[in-house]
Amino acid sequence: MSHRLPAPATRERIAEAVAEGMPATIAELSRLVRIPSVSWDGFDQAHVAASAEAVAELLRGLDFFDEVRVATASNPDGTPGRPAVLATRPAREGKPTVLLYAHHDVQPPGEDRDWDSPPFEPVLRPTADGDRLYGRGAADDKAGVMAHIAAIRALVAAGGGEPGIGVAVFIEGEEEYGSQSFRDFIVRHRADLAADAIIVADSDNWDHATPAITATLRGNATFVLGVRTLAHASHSGMFGGAAPDATLAAIRLLSTLWDEDGAVTVAGLHRHEAATPDYDEGQLRAEAALLDGVRPIGRGAILDRIWNQPSITVTGMDLPSVQHASNTLAPAIRAKISVRIAPGQTAAEAYAAVEAHLRAHAPHGAVLEFEDVVLGEPFQVDTAAEHVELAKAAMAAAWGRDPVEIGIGGSIPFIATLVDVFPDAQILVTGIEDPDTRAHSPNESLHLGVLRRAVLAEALFLAALDGRE
Repeated sequence: MSHRLPAPATRERIAEAVAEGMPATIAELSRLVRIPSVSWDGFDQAHVAASAEAVAELLRGLDFFDEVRVATASNPDGTPGRPAVLATRPAREGKPTVLLYAHHDVQPPGEDRDWDSPPFEPVLRPTADGDRLYGRGAADDKAGVMAHIAAIRALVAAGGGEPGIGVAVFIEGEEEYGSQSFRDFIVRHRADLAADAIIVADSDNWDHATPAITATLRGNATFVLGVRTLAHASHSGMFGGAAPDATLAAIRLLSTLWDEDGAVTVAGLHRHEAATPDYDEGQLRAEAALLDGVRPIGRGAILDRIWNQPSITVTGMDLPSVQHASNTLAPAIRAKISVRIAPGQTAAEAYAAVEAHLRAHAPHGAVLEFEDVVLGEPFQVDTAAEHVELAKAAMAAAWGRDPVEIGIGGSIPFIATLVDVFPDAQILVTGIEDPDTRAHSPNESLHLGVLRRAVLAEALFLAALDGRE
């Protein structure tokens, strides 16, 4: 069955409902931002539980779902996962069902001194491009939560009869912590979550005035590399220059991962062949905050490097701090490695290539250890699929501009799990972020115009699936 957008008069009623609901949407989002729902170990998980309950109350307040509940599933080691929210409303009259996904947990805030205002105190500020709401989770991804809630509210408020469309909502509580219980959760609740289309509201837009639908995502492989050269620390004056310290070995080993241009040198890592939109070095410098005189790395078109080529980043190292450094040769070093994998290659194959490279290039006979390996698969969407085309039409109507099909250099590993468990569903990766959002960074923010247009696009999509005229 094909679907089309409602007539202009109906679209206008939905747009009015979205606009009228925006003050409540912003106020509700602000209340969610005030809950420091960091899902990482070492943070108070009572806040994650409180965040889940707050989201559940918002969903219950819509008076739309047959059931709303907070639930947990099991991690692979049998421990309980973080609390998620599940809301269900079965379809009526043979109409399709949509699964709406977002997550209510957030990244750690980092140092308060790096923020212009407290990270969990939402602050609205005008900018040259429009008003922005600042705070941890204001965009990633509590705005995704509110986009779903506001779209349903607008669909109902616009009238046109009782909706027959089926809607399931899954608001995860551990996306920022690796989605460890994700597979168990969706398998346990497979019947409740089964849908014709799945909207994942956790991605980006081209800019604050131009929508985007994500066509590809890089996969990832993260692991901890241990480099050991000595049985214990030794005096650097007595043995330096003869005994290889682990820091030296680690530096030399890690440097083999890139060439002089900063391009990855690991044999066996693939690249994806796909065209990319225009994006010049000036835009990269502005959006990635390159310092004056610092040159980009890699080769080829900039977006090709970010979307279609592999990359490797050392995201952390266990070293003696400068303050606590002593005149000794370090016996062992640990480094956290993040590998981004081009679409079309499996995460296992890419990880195996990186491990083989490191073992082959270990200097001075250094002993290597590989721990905490986590793999996430890349993703490619069929952009010609019916629901994808309908979503793009809804975006164009809501934003007044055709959406850009983009790739994302980052990873959303659980999407591969959705594809595996729900192979017949069409997955739409949409977003409420823009290049100035700074997700995961200090001064994270949400452009309120982006939120309004994202809500309207989703409401129009739901109305089309519901058969609104």
